Amino acid sequence: MPEAVQPIQDILNRWILIGQALVGSVGALAFVVAFLWKMLAVQPQSVLQAKQWIQRIVIGTIGVEMAGTLVHVLTGSVPTH
Repeated sequence: MPEAVQPIQDILNRWILIGQALVGSVGALAFVVAFLWKMLAVQPQSVLQAKQWIQRIVIGTIGVEMAGTLVHVLTGSVPTH
């Protein structure tokens, strides 16, 4: 990897790790809250809303992981002249 690209890749890797940790922590808390909401909800509409939020949380977490992987692939494809 060229020397000029290495600092940029280090910054990207650092921010990816921070983002993944933040999304993982907030996502886990949100998942627990949505799951409890689903279990304690009395109205069918509330149960449906909780299920939708659980789905959004899972998809969002997967999206962050995919974005991190994509950045690693893209930075790894920089030519080494």
